Amino acid sequence: MSPVRKKRLYTLMLILSAVGLAAFLLLQAFSENMMFYFSTSEVQQGKAPPGRDFRLGGLVVNGTVQRDPNSLKVRFDLTDGAAKVTVEYRGILPDLFREGQGIIANGRLNAEGIFVAHEVLAKHDENYMPPEVAHSLKQAENNAIKTQQATP
Repeated sequence: MSPVRKKRLYTLMLILSAVGLAAFLLLQAFSENMMFYFSTSEVQQGKAPPGRDFRLGGLVVNGTVQRDPNSLKVRFDLTDGAAKVTVEYRGILPDLFREGQGIIANGRLNAEGIFVAHEVLAKHDENYMPPEVAHSLKQAENNAIKTQQATP
């Protein structure tokens, strides 16, 4: 093999290696930043990833909102109609946040099984519900109906 061809081969291998490394790093960044949605029933069943951020959606249970008078800490329960998960959030809640409303919270579970949110998103008008929350509520309702039909 001539020195010119050898130099071209090494250059080509270097370029391909650099492109491969860049593609690997890009895919790795996407997988680390990907955030999955889980309903409260799925979290109670242990399907949520431990130690990773994910989205939790459901309806705020009436009478469960507890505000700390000395800080911006808020605790409340979310439900999909079948299971409840306690959510803890430090910060200013959206203006549209209220009991009985569908929300999505971004965060992770702590060791006690409490969902520690770093962001809370509320619906933007009276007719809208996040599609993930609507789907999980409908699924929980269908499961409850099947359970009632199965018991004599």
